[in-house]
Parts: sequence; C-alpha cells; structure tokens
Amino acid sequence: MVISTHNLNFNFGSQAVVKNLSLAVPAGSIYGFLGPNGAGKTTTIKLLLNLLQTQQGSIEIFGQELQRNRISILRKIGSLIEQPAIYAHLTGRENLYNRAMLLQAPKSRVEEMLKLVHLQDAAGKKAGNYSLGMKQRLGIALALLPNPELLILDEPTNGLDPNGIIEMRELLIKLTREQNKTVFVSSHLLSEVERMATHVGIINHGQLMFQGSIEELQSVNQPAILIEAENTLDAANLLNRKGITVTQVNDAQLSVPYTGKAQMGEINTLLNQNGQTVYSIHKVQQDLEALFLSITQTA
Repeated sequence: MVISTHNLNFNFGSQAVVKNLSLAVPAGSIYGFLGPNGAGKTTTIKLLLNLLQTQQGSIEIFGQELQRNRISILRKIGSLIEQPAIYAHLTGRENLYNRAMLLQAPKSRVEEMLKLVHLQDAAGKKAGNYSLGMKQRLGIALALLPNPELLILDEPTNGLDPNGIIEMRELLIKLTREQNKTVFVSSHLLSEVERMATHVGIINHGQLMFQGSIEELQSVNQPAILIEAENTLDAANLLNRKGITVTQVNDAQLSVPYTGKAQMGEINTLLNQNGQTVYSIHKVQQDLEALFLSITQTA
C-alpha cells in the first residue's frame, strides 16, 4: 500500500475530528476520499502531509513510518490543499520556474507540466488573471513539478465549471494510466468520484464508513428508478401487486430498485396499460446522504 493508516485519531481540543481511521491506498490507484463538508477529510490530509502531528495511531507512506522518515517521504509527494499557492503577479511559467528553482527540479519540467495541464497557450499571462479552473491546473502543475510518486489533492474541483471538472478528471486518470502516479483525492461529490476513482473511502463524523474498490461501492450504491405519475399511491399499489418492490413513495414521485433498461420499459408499459399517466421515468444514483444511510443500515 502507498498509504496505510492504523487507528488514526485526532482531536481539536475536546472535539474528536478523526476517529480510529484505517486507510489502505493501493499503488497506481485513484483513491476517492469521500465525505460531506466537516467530515474530517482535510484534517486527515494534513495528517498525511505531516502538517498536523499525529496524536494517536500511525501513518505509513511508501511502507515507511511517516514521523521517522518525514523528509524522504515528503520528497515523493505532491499536494494541492484548498487553494493553490501561486504568485498572482507572476506568469504561469514564472510560477513554475520559481518553484523549480526552490525544488532544484530540472527546468525542462516546466514546459512539460504546462503542456500536461494544457496551459502552454496561457503560460505568458499573469496567474492573477487566470480563471479558477486555470489556477487549479497551475496548482496541479506545481504539485507535479518534482515528479512525485503520490499526488494528494483536497477538493480540486471546488468552484470549477462543468468543463473544468471534466478536464480535472481526465488529467487525474491520465496521470495514473500514463505516468503510474497514485492519486489520493478528497471530494464531497459522489457522482464525480464514481467517474474517475478505482478505490473509495467514505468518511463521516471522522469515522470510515466504507472502504473498497469502485466496483464494491457500486454494489452498495444501488441505483433506483424514479417515477413521476398521475397518482403515485395507486401506481405504487399496482407495482406492489405485480411483485415490484417500491422503496419510496410520496405525492410527487415513487422509486423502485433499478435492475436494467428493459425493466424501466416494462414498468412504464405496465403503468400506462393500467390507466396510470407517467409524467417521467428515469434512472438515478443515490446521493451521498442516501448512500450513508444504506451503508449504516447494511453494516
């Protein structure tokens, strides 16, 4: 494992922020660290980067204990925590040259990184004039400059428009597939993590609620068919009589577990043939809150 924590605990005063956290991040993975705001994601990341001192438990990175091997470990990690640390009065290229000098990284890496994050055309512009998405990409370039083995990112898609989110996702997938990086990325967006992650850890109130491959998550995260009908109660009763489980019903809509496209067509036909007007029928994934509930109910 590239990252391995054992019963990690951290308190701010009397408030427990991280509770008995045991992470296992495989090499070459995109590990999505999921949780709502305030769940303990950023605190965990700061512990992994030794920005906060471990109070209880242990952290191993690259198979080495973090406290005793801090310098050698951190040399192999690139990170972006919250906002990227850039100089607004310098151009994108100058920001990278400045960081390259500090890290004693080859200057050739600057142009490579600009190309990798698609900033070569804007490299001569002042970084203060960059859009939020461009600043995030510059932050990734700065983190990748020393050619780290592990990239740790805290909410890198925060504030990005849909195009920026897609660009970030494609970049992270490219880094693992083409450059054999391991990426640890926190997010509160379940749908986004599902599109790029190979492994997932879900944290809430400082506790790890789920950890496993994306396939294991999807087996837990059962999609549903959401139906808006003329009379949802009558529609639900009809479906129940026909042996179709209705998981939720209210005045506006009802839902049943999704098993396939053919099933959606059959349900639509069944309702129409029995005098029920269907206004809409579509597949939906659970949001993070619903997934938390299903995990705790099946635990």
